[in-house]
Amino acid sequence: MRKINVFDTTLRDGEQSAGVNLTFGEKLEIARQLERLGVDIMEAGFPASSKAEMKSVREIARTIRSCSITGLARSVKGDIDTAWEALKDGADPRLHVFLATSPIHREYKLKKSKEQVIEAAVEAVKYAKTFFPIVQWSAEDACRTELDFLSEIVGEVIKAGADVVNIPDTVGYIHPKEYGEIFSHLKRHADGIDRVILSAHCHNDLGMAVANSLSAIEHGAGQIEGTINGIGERAGNAALEEIAVALKIRGDHYQSYFDLKLDEIKRTSDIVSKLTGMAVPGNKAVVGKNAFAHESGIHQDGVLKEKTTYEIISPELVGVSSNSLVLGKHSGRHAFGARMKELGFTLEDKELKRAFDRFKDWSEKKKEFTDADLISILMEEKAANGACGYELMTLQVQFGTSNITTAAVTLKDRNKTVIQEAATGAGSVEAIYNTLERCIGAPVHLKDYRIQSNSSGRDALAEVYVKVEFKGIETSGRGMAQDVLEASARAYVNAVNRVLLFSQEEQEAIKMPV
Repeated sequence: MRKINVFDTTLRDGEQSAGVNLTFGEKLEIARQLERLGVDIMEAGFPASSKAEMKSVREIARTIRSCSITGLARSVKGDIDTAWEALKDGADPRLHVFLATSPIHREYKLKKSKEQVIEAAVEAVKYAKTFFPIVQWSAEDACRTELDFLSEIVGEVIKAGADVVNIPDTVGYIHPKEYGEIFSHLKRHADGIDRVILSAHCHNDLGMAVANSLSAIEHGAGQIEGTINGIGERAGNAALEEIAVALKIRGDHYQSYFDLKLDEIKRTSDIVSKLTGMAVPGNKAVVGKNAFAHESGIHQDGVLKEKTTYEIISPELVGVSSNSLVLGKHSGRHAFGARMKELGFTLEDKELKRAFDRFKDWSEKKKEFTDADLISILMEEKAANGACGYELMTLQVQFGTSNITTAAVTLKDRNKTVIQEAATGAGSVEAIYNTLERCIGAPVHLKDYRIQSNSSGRDALAEVYVKVEFKGIETSGRGMAQDVLEASARAYVNAVNRVLLFSQEEQEAIKMPV
């Protein structure tokens, strides 16, 4: 059995998903969970893209100690310098530097000849090796690059000192047979190929990212890049959890494995979903809520007699617990803290107190709490604690089938000034959002609105996710409450606060010492 390195890019490529705008605290929470999951390499961001991003990558590198933290850089000395400043304090710093190689990119984006592209790639790798013990080089749009040229440039960057060579399907164009043949071709023709680890990075535009990644493993790749839940640019990246379980279940065929804690998969998926606001489809492989549900009578009969008749993956393998009712109204702080620790969260005393106080508030209305409820409460507390903008104080909605719907809202702004407004709308949510826009005093364009229950039962917590455009920035927001209208208001305010927090982090980062 051959170990395949897991290169997680949820915090870089995953955050590039439209409307996803993670705060630093949220990035750090995801990073800690990825560390618990056991990824080998974590791409924390693109340090040169902004001062705030550089600060975020630096703090993650200083915090996470049991895996290698990397950052992305263009083949530009300034990018490499910034990346080193961000990553140098990491336990095992490495750099991910890239340059496009396909004819269409050479002609229209780079405006460089083949020789110039090779020269730029070699120069970047040599410069990066003066700082970083491990350098990964990526051929952007490799799958639309001439095979002879790809082999040539890969050989040259290996001579320059590259330790890992990544062959990305940048636009999700290729199919598994072709992708495997690229790796086989490089194995035969690229000079020094045996001295490096070959990596695969697949996008899902044609729905083949996981299949392509598995094909790469079959043809010699020693590293797979992807994201949790398959999030990312456009149609997303290869879903790491699907590849991990495929290697586990079909180890007889692939003779390879990811060294991950598979029972952390579901929790990791839930945290990424809640913090990014990107819901996991019910029929999503491995982590969807229907992944272990059996509707057909024939299937149900078979599973009752012998689970393996229709269930090739046990829920427990990926961390889905059948006994999820854990806490209630009379549970104390010690029990709450112990359960949070079991769920993988290490909370400082102040964090634990705030989260427990929020739990006790909820327990006045809700009798029993599932693990999903507890994770939601913690994520809600972290979001509220990191807020730097508006706070929802009161909400009143008047609705009737024959009356005009009216909403009245009281907000407190960042200066603690109380703002009260009222407005009407065609429905309750529209009335609330019209009122909140008046309170904020600037246009807020609603792009998407989704509501879901966090668990079953009449007392289930409602979670609302919105996508808005505010001050020219598109971002997501989330809110949780037992009342769907309150959750809707909280999601809207959270989205606005994210833009304000993003602006504040940028200003603070500009002033930071480097």
